[in-house]
Amino acid sequence: MKYKKTTLKNGLKVITVPMKDNPTVTVLVLVETGSNYETKQKNGLSHFLEHMCFKGTTKRPTAHMIASELDALGSQYNAFTGQEYTGYYAKGDAKHFKDLFDIVSDIYLNSTFPEVEMQKEKGVIVEEINMYEDMPQRQVQDLFTSLLYGDQPAGWNIAGTRENVRAMTRQDFIEYHKEHYVPKATTVVIAGKVSEKMMLAEARRVFGALPKNKKSGMPKTVEKQTKPEILIKHKVTDQTHFVLGFRTFNIFDKRNSALTVLGSVLSGGMSSRLFQKLREDMGVAYYVRAHNDASIDHGFFEIAAGVANNRVEEVVTEILKECKRLTTELVDKKELSKVKEYLAGNMKLELESSDAFAQFFGGQEVMKHKIESPEAIERKIRKVTALDIKHVASEIFKSNGLNLAIIGPFEDKTSFAKILKI
Repeated sequence: MKYKKTTLKNGLKVITVPMKDNPTVTVLVLVETGSNYETKQKNGLSHFLEHMCFKGTTKRPTAHMIASELDALGSQYNAFTGQEYTGYYAKGDAKHFKDLFDIVSDIYLNSTFPEVEMQKEKGVIVEEINMYEDMPQRQVQDLFTSLLYGDQPAGWNIAGTRENVRAMTRQDFIEYHKEHYVPKATTVVIAGKVSEKMMLAEARRVFGALPKNKKSGMPKTVEKQTKPEILIKHKVTDQTHFVLGFRTFNIFDKRNSALTVLGSVLSGGMSSRLFQKLREDMGVAYYVRAHNDASIDHGFFEIAAGVANNRVEEVVTEILKECKRLTTELVDKKELSKVKEYLAGNMKLELESSDAFAQFFGGQEVMKHKIESPEAIERKIRKVTALDIKHVASEIFKSNGLNLAIIGPFEDKTSFAKILKI
């Protein structure tokens, strides 16, 4: 898929992805800020601000006006907040491109943060936090990052705390928006059945005259660990959810391709090692996932599963055996070939829509300020050797880097501490 990156004079990046055979268009605006840019007192502000951007603009004063216009275009639209960037998007029929672009850019640039709406939205976000706390499979991920990074931005919940949310003011949003929503930190992505000329013309018209403002930076994540660590949240559940993980590398590290293949060896499809072991052989889990998560200045490899309460120790032990096996044995040629085809094929399946391409290219730009095509990523995957996998497994699968987060009917760490070793 061909794309073009253009940097405007004010530093804003525009990525254009013409797709002549796709009837839709996606407009995605990304800003380089998220929970990793926050202070402890304002943790959750990035996420709350994202919600408030849909509550009214100077041109569209109410949330209902924004939603009605987007619905009338037959579009799909939403926003999202992560640790390192926030995004706003709308996807619809390509003939509505200018209208979609106008609405998304208006939300991004001209939100008014109405006081009345802010007070109501506090209740919505508190209920969102409550919802995730009632979902152990989801909440254990937050528990895991808290275990890894502790009391620093990388270890905080993206949604913040209930107390922080209730204490936020309209002025907080105004100041944070001014501090972070600047051209230098903004990437506009347009993908779909629109000419590159029209895409660029709209981006220049709307964003080109914005002033060059300075951008606040992100504090560096501190990592330190000398022994296995365990964090348990006691909860009466019918099933225990856990994340077993290891510290890895940042997003710029060349070893990430090998980690991607390693993750697929363990859980890439129903024929993968952990799926076969836990579901088919042992009959103890409905889901198991292994993947590498690389951020700007840190990374981790995690294995997550939900299992019967009385078999958690047994399952963790078996998973660690599979990890150990990867440090001592080479993945055979047939399995390695299968895994590479699985990764390449799934990447192509995931990139069938305009919104998928927008996220694919835009996510790379805001994280790395460098874009690789799907073909280039596939080439890297195919170059990974069995020896590469063994080497990277030996680097990360070590007892002193082990971490285990658990949500289930447990309180004592002792029995888990005994088995947490490779």
